[in-house]
Amino acid sequence: MSVAHSLNLRSGFYDVDHDDYRASVREFVRREVEPHYLEWEEARLVPRSAWQAAGKNGILGLAVPEQYGGGGVSDFRFPMIVAEELSAVGATSYLLSLRLQDDIVLPYLVDLCTEEQKQRWLPGAVSGELVLAIAMTEPGAGSDLQGIRSTAVRDGDGWILNGAKTFITNGINADLVIVFARTDPDAGSRGFSLFVVERADPGFSRGRKLDKVGIPGQDTAELVFEDVRVGPENVLGEIGEGLIYLMQRLPKERLSLAVQALAASEAAVKWTQDYVFERTAFGKRIGDQQATRFELADLETEVEITRAYVQNAALALTEGTLTAAEASKAKLWATEMQVRVTSRCLQLFGGYGYMNEYPIARAFRDSRVQTIYGGTSQIMKEIIGRDIAGRYPKEAGR
Repeated sequence: MSVAHSLNLRSGFYDVDHDDYRASVREFVRREVEPHYLEWEEARLVPRSAWQAAGKNGILGLAVPEQYGGGGVSDFRFPMIVAEELSAVGATSYLLSLRLQDDIVLPYLVDLCTEEQKQRWLPGAVSGELVLAIAMTEPGAGSDLQGIRSTAVRDGDGWILNGAKTFITNGINADLVIVFARTDPDAGSRGFSLFVVERADPGFSRGRKLDKVGIPGQDTAELVFEDVRVGPENVLGEIGEGLIYLMQRLPKERLSLAVQALAASEAAVKWTQDYVFERTAFGKRIGDQQATRFELADLETEVEITRAYVQNAALALTEGTLTAAEASKAKLWATEMQVRVTSRCLQLFGGYGYMNEYPIARAFRDSRVQTIYGGTSQIMKEIIGRDIAGRYPKEAGR
């Protein structure tokens, strides 16, 4: 029994509906992902057919209203199941691509689109026919979103968009890209807006498909916007509200990354436990060595305690009460834990742990970016620290 399952049975976190959905996702992973995943990694791209298969099998668009083809379910435990089942087979690149679409980009469309935009975009995003991306980060501006240089200048009833973005997940496959741009340099935090750029728009091009340390199958790209005309029908939400829209949705993005980190850590611990009780050294199983048992005890304890916090955060998100600081704590702790856990698990595999044919090697390689994107660990600490400082009025220290 896996770490996740042992804790879930004790906590009652999942119910029968979740168990039924897990069985469906597990069958999908066995049939559609496991036989092909290493090919996707070698090709450095998840094929369009894999997106469409996810849509056909109810993996995409869980929170999209039913009238647009989605599941109409806001319960965040369902996406957690997808993360757990894909992590169990080491399919990190595919998982990150899907979760970017569902947990990070789709909420913007569901919440901010006009009815006409919803009819135009949501059904394709749910079916996997449309791949989504969001373009915030720039070559000279990472976590500092107010430092971006991309601009959108009004032109008649539309806008002319110029700029460059980098580290964009799903950047090569993307059919729709939500672009964060400056629309008024004198308006401070109210000087940013969101625009939807489509694949065939003149002036929109892809730069390099970036060569990363890990998650090779997940396409990360540079995007270039040269005098891209965006009509009023592709403005997302209200002009000047872009930064506010981003801030409102970052807690879900960060919790999604925490869930992925937790699921990957659980999988790594399970692979390691299986391995050390199958291999022998000095006349007995590796897992029977005291040093190994102590290490296993640390690993399982750390993962299970993390799961308790992440589960509470997931319930809070579903209820609409998750705060930015709470999401930042989940992201900070779970991603840093993932780096520690996968490294220690790899050590217990010995030389085999360094071979890419073993999923622990890929998990170790893929873990490192988790403490960087979606807000670095240092940014998470700053958010948490500001929340703490805010509990103490400055006047109290005079």
